[in-house]
Amino acid sequence: MIFTRGGNDVRLDLPCWIFVPAAVGAVFVVLPLVAILLRIDWADFVPLVTSESSRTALMLSLKTAAISTMLCVVFGVPMALVLARTEFPGLSALRALVLLPLVLPPVVGGIALLYTFGRLGLIGEHLEAWGISIAFSTTAVVLAQTFVSLPFLVVSLEGALRTSGRDYETVAATLGAKPTTVLRRVTVPLVLPGLVSGAVLAFARALGEFGATLTFAGSLEGKTRTLPLEIYLQRETDADAAVALSLLLIVVAAVIVVAARGRRVAGAL
Repeated sequence: MIFTRGGNDVRLDLPCWIFVPAAVGAVFVVLPLVAILLRIDWADFVPLVTSESSRTALMLSLKTAAISTMLCVVFGVPMALVLARTEFPGLSALRALVLLPLVLPPVVGGIALLYTFGRLGLIGEHLEAWGISIAFSTTAVVLAQTFVSLPFLVVSLEGALRTSGRDYETVAATLGAKPTTVLRRVTVPLVLPGLVSGAVLAFARALGEFGATLTFAGSLEGKTRTLPLEIYLQRETDADAAVALSLLLIVVAAVIVVAARGRRVAGAL
């Protein structure tokens, strides 16, 4: 990188040694993906990933991940705004609780959801009285995915809000704009790239969710068996099918992330 200071061009480079751990980290991430590519039975790849159970699991994963991402946006945007734009006693504790699913083992999240929305759960027993059963249903899949994905959107958007500052919002308020107008016309457009990034992260996390889904929703074909669960079951009986489906999941996630990144860059131009 070159910048000008005092009329002279100054070149700012990274230390040479920094490329060594960077390269090791890149190899650590890429090598397992290469191993999957080398393990694929390409002759049977298409039949393996287009079987009825595979297509059903993929469509269920895409549908539930999309719904959970919408829920993350609906609830995560207000949460990020409260965390980034307000000050009150207990704010740090609230932030820690909101971000707790990031560090919890997914199976613990599944158990927590089960004891909340299950038949004998804190809320579930009251819902059962009204004939509403959530556990081991498609709704349970969506809730499990939302529980583990929501912090990703909140973290991304809160960071964008803090980075953007409050100058433009202050100017809009000074000119007489109401709080909702400031939010709609100034704040959201300003942090839209961060919102898109957070939504993509939430979707990708939901798409790959396994532990909480298995614990809270079970593995019922066509109802709660998402693609990660299908891969796990195939691993026990057909390793080639499991590897093929793993590659399919990687490709789908990569396409979504690249497409969203492309739209974000295009929007910034």
